[in-house]
Amino acid sequence: MAMDVSMAQALAEPASPPASAAPAAPRTWQSLSPQQQQLLQNFQGKWDSLPADKQQALARGSQRWITMTPEQRSGAQERFKQWRALPPEQRQVLRQRWQQFKSLPPEQQQRVRDQFRRFKQMPPERRQELRRQWHQMNQEQRHNVIGRPAPRRYPH
Repeated sequence: MAMDVSMAQALAEPASPPASAAPAAPRTWQSLSPQQQQLLQNFQGKWDSLPADKQQALARGSQRWITMTPEQRSGAQERFKQWRALPPEQRQVLRQRWQQFKSLPPEQQQRVRDQFRRFKQMPPERRQELRRQWHQMNQEQRHNVIGRPAPRRYPH
């Protein structure tokens, strides 16, 4: 079963490689596993014309898809639907935030993950109250809460 082209592109990490990374080497279609070729069959005719970093990202994304459980795939499809429903401007803001997150040292990334997990475990009423408080804060107050300049928020 071929993966939807846009789904494959979403799994192909949208981030650009770090500045220090060596340029990606092109991948041949034949270097992909049969499972990857099946998932990416919509790209077969244009594979050789894709930039090497796009080939690498699609190969990584297809490999990640192959190793997912059915439940993980279902969750990924649902998140993809939510992503596609966002306005392009909000997607751009989220891409920038992802880049900011990826630029953090590993220990800070882990701290953010832990804080997010704790937040998601809170009762919905408490999460809503924290969101309300956050929206009422000015930039300086937000800076004091998180210890660095607050990310810009997409307007509702």
